[in-house]
Amino acid sequence: MSLEVSVEKSLGAFALNATFSCGAGITALFGQSGSGKTSVINMIAGLLRPERGRIAVDGRTLFDSATNTDVPPHRRRIGYVFQDARLFPHLTVRRNLLYGRYFSPTAGRYASFDQVIELLGIAALLERRPGGLSGGEKQRVAIGRALLANPRILLMDEPLASLDDARKGEILPYIERLRDQMGLPILFVSHAMDEVARLADTMVLMTGGSVAAVGNVEDLSARADLPLLARRQEAGAVVHARVASHDARYDLSELRFDGGTLRVPRVAQPVGGVIRLRILARDVSLSVRKPVGTSVLNVLPGRVSTLAVDEGPYAEVRVAVGSAALLARVTRLSAEELGLREGLEVYALVKSVALDRRGP
Repeated sequence: MSLEVSVEKSLGAFALNATFSCGAGITALFGQSGSGKTSVINMIAGLLRPERGRIAVDGRTLFDSATNTDVPPHRRRIGYVFQDARLFPHLTVRRNLLYGRYFSPTAGRYASFDQVIELLGIAALLERRPGGLSGGEKQRVAIGRALLANPRILLMDEPLASLDDARKGEILPYIERLRDQMGLPILFVSHAMDEVARLADTMVLMTGGSVAAVGNVEDLSARADLPLLARRQEAGAVVHARVASHDARYDLSELRFDGGTLRVPRVAQPVGGVIRLRILARDVSLSVRKPVGTSVLNVLPGRVSTLAVDEGPYAEVRVAVGSAALLARVTRLSAEELGLREGLEVYALVKSVALDRRGP
């Protein structure tokens, strides 16, 4: 399944012009508040009409200004999960879920009621009403209702924004299971990079109503030339790593990726499992010589690929480590004293405690 979007619309003084495409898995529509993310997904859902452009899901045209095509929202077969769950308060969880099934065509259903219940872990909630559910439980039910409508694509408009860290930690594994098991395109709106790094395969970066960049999360997250990403406090890189071993004595895990080996506080995945690891730029130090006598366990040889210096105190350095990349934020003074430049061989130092995934 695939999604193709090319839309234009004026919203008062705000001009929206967005073009991108995506396939199965999670695509993050990422940007600051007011960048046009929600307007784009509302156009896909048919809740907001573009002035010009085309929208197609799996080759089926939903909107095309050139041919005056505009499929009504209820015929688009699009699932929509809002920031707030919007469950019917007078219905049980079971009846809320079956309401979604009511709109699903019998032919071509790809998920049964029992499959969705198991996927989202909500069997124990079926006879309860929304008023007795936590925020994370409500969102899981809302996702289930959308899935049971048998959508061609699932839109999620900042579904974690109203949840505290504990509830986010509760629901994230279920969204990962949804990504890995359902095989349908999911457009996930967010302005939180930690959510994007953990969940998304592709990122569409929006700013000022336009698409600034489209690509896989690993590549875009480590690009120092994208100010919206590189200048943020949570700027960093995303790497895929495989669990090589667990050290029971020191409660550590060894992870291997193309750039080398990382030792981190023990992760829950078994040996052989693959995880996404987010390494913040502020947690990466650089050295032009291999350090000795240091408490830092992770020392990765690499090469400076880009160096971006702004007018403030910092410089953003992208370091190639194998085929992967890390982003380091250092002071301009440090950059000058180390003689950092493109092509220079360096060592990237990452403290293990900075890579602890056990918190929410």
